[in-house]
Parts: sequence; structure tokens; C-alpha cells
Amino acid sequence: MVRQQSTPEQQSVRVLKVGERVRHILSELLARGEAHDDVLSASNIAVTEVRMTPDLRNAKAYVKPLLGEDEATVLKALRTNTAFFQKEVAQRLGLKFAPKLSFQPDESFDEADRIEKLLSDPKVARDLDDED
Repeated sequence: MVRQQSTPEQQSVRVLKVGERVRHILSELLARGEAHDDVLSASNIAVTEVRMTPDLRNAKAYVKPLLGEDEATVLKALRTNTAFFQKEVAQRLGLKFAPKLSFQPDESFDEADRIEKLLSDPKVARDLDDED
């Protein structure tokens, strides 16, 4: 049987799809409180993105506690329970290799706030109005 080579585009689509599946699995586990951790059960945590390496062996999960509460405590609890999450993701994905998970804070909201503040600065607003 001849194995067809996949194009880089097909590989990147697969990486994105697997990352999205991992994000859904993690979100579901957290929403249902399946981790048996008091900190995680008491917090509403959004898994905003999962970035997979091209070989699908590593996954970075970007998380944000809703309302930004106790982010450091939540991250510590997630990292403490990494083995549980990896086991669950592996069972539900059905891949040959289970991705190694790492949890990172999602700082995109903070960056968006910073940009919004810059754009609302009167000097910047004046320059933007001049272009019209």
C-alpha cells in the first residue's frame, strides 16, 4: 500500500483541528468539574486556545479564569492536575500519541485592553480623525 504524502497545508489544518478538539475536551472537563480539585471546581475557566506542535506531541493550552480572579492559583491547580487532563485528552482523542499538555495564561485580553487605551488617548484619536 502506497502512503500518500500530505501537503504542509493539510498538515496545518490537521494541527488546527486537533488543537480545537483538545480545547473542547479541556473546556468540557473543566465545565463538568471532573478534575476533583477544589480550586478548579470553584472557578469558571475559559480555555481560549490550544496550540499544537506540528508533530501533535505537545499542546499549549491558553486559559483565563473568568473575571480574571486568582489567575495564579488557577494556573497552579491546572498544572498540578496536568496528568489527569493528559490522560483524559488521550482517551478522548484516540491518537497514537497523547499530547503533552502545558497550561499558559491567556494574555490576549490584557493586550486588547492596552491597545484600546492607546487608541482612546486624545492624541491618537486626533491623529486618526485627521486621516478622514
